[in-house]
Amino acid sequence: MPDISIAIPTYQREGVLLDTLEQLLALQYPAKEILVVDQTPRHLAETMATLEKLQSNGHIVWHRLSKPSIPKAMNHALMAAKCDFVLFLDDDIRVTSELVREHAAAHDAGNVACVAGRVVQQWERELGEWESAWHDGRVEDPDAFRFNSASRRLVERFAGGNFSIERNAALEVGGFDENFVAVAYRYEAEFADRLLARGYRILFEPAASVFHLKADSGGTRSFGHHLRSLKPAHSVGRYYYLITTKRLTNRFSRFVQGPISAVRTRHHLSRPWWIPVTLIAELSGMVWAWWLSIRGPKYVGMRNPK
Repeated sequence: MPDISIAIPTYQREGVLLDTLEQLLALQYPAKEILVVDQTPRHLAETMATLEKLQSNGHIVWHRLSKPSIPKAMNHALMAAKCDFVLFLDDDIRVTSELVREHAAAHDAGNVACVAGRVVQQWERELGEWESAWHDGRVEDPDAFRFNSASRRLVERFAGGNFSIERNAALEVGGFDENFVAVAYRYEAEFADRLLARGYRILFEPAASVFHLKADSGGTRSFGHHLRSLKPAHSVGRYYYLITTKRLTNRFSRFVQGPISAVRTRHHLSRPWWIPVTLIAELSGMVWAWWLSIRGPKYVGMRNPK
């Protein structure tokens, strides 16, 4: 089976990051290397000491970046990885399988560029073989796939917190678009679209499973709650994707209806004073997304967008 590099982009995470690393280092089938792409300005002393020790012992390769960006950190890992396959993981997971072995086996057995692992969220359970792999049976909608499914199959999406990619294929399509700023919502869909357009395939492998802890602080939580934030950090990625994608036939209507859809929630129904706050965030996200799209995509190795 092929060797795999693990890449963990991390931001403002302390103990949960160390717990994740401890689990990965304890796997019976280990990764060839673990790249920690750290965007945290300053760690707690205990975290700092542990990361320094792990690096000095050769257990991790610790990269420090000054400005937080999910796709930029992932591109950095793609360029730095020594193996032909890179397994990207969240920094706040509980490993519930022989993760590296299952990803390696899936790449070894099938002609696929990307393996999407199973991700079970806090509010979910692992689905059984008999249960639908799509929300509400929407088989025609790639975004309706349930990543807590037990159904091994070809898919058109992956969850960013547990997927492996053939390094050369990722670089061939340009890596991850760094115009997905802040929370970087929908960067996975945009990258998947480019992979599929080049004829590559994505396999969902439920045997490669993690439980997402969704830590209360750090990571994307650093940008506030999407229902209670005036800033467009959570909306800009969605609108940027709708502007730039070619695979959605109804993207214009989704774009126009976005602000209204964003306030049609139980939260806003019971707390209507949050409606103007969310609308401002949505409209600001639209403007930001248009500006980013005018500059053009920012792929791996590009110092400045077009």
